[in-house]
Amino acid sequence: MYQISKRFEFSASHVIGGLPDDHPCSRLHGHNYVVEVVLEGADLDSVGFIRDYRELSALKGFIDETVDHRHLNDVMGHDRTTAEALAKWLYDWCAAKWPETAAVRVSETPRTWAEYRP
Repeated sequence: MYQISKRFEFSASHVIGGLPDDHPCSRLHGHNYVVEVVLEGADLDSVGFIRDYRELSALKGFIDETVDHRHLNDVMGHDRTTAEALAKWLYDWCAAKWPETAAVRVSETPRTWAEYRP
């Protein structure tokens, strides 16, 4: 099985609903997010790619237009804007475009990652 991945970055704010009032994430805050999309395939195309990395720049365009410097609660339409929920939301976008999408990882800090992999 072959695997490729590409990382993207954006900044956004959010409030995570359902938390106690004294939890810091229940208040408005923001992150410098890192998103990694992972594609897998047993076969390569005629050039030797799973998918050309240049095609993945479409995700950069989507991120820049949709979530960069935005409020995630507004963009996603709910208040469960955890890194896990964001990973699933971005996975769904990627999988609709690239069937080889295996996972999407989202980092809010250099030490934390959430991953959605069906």
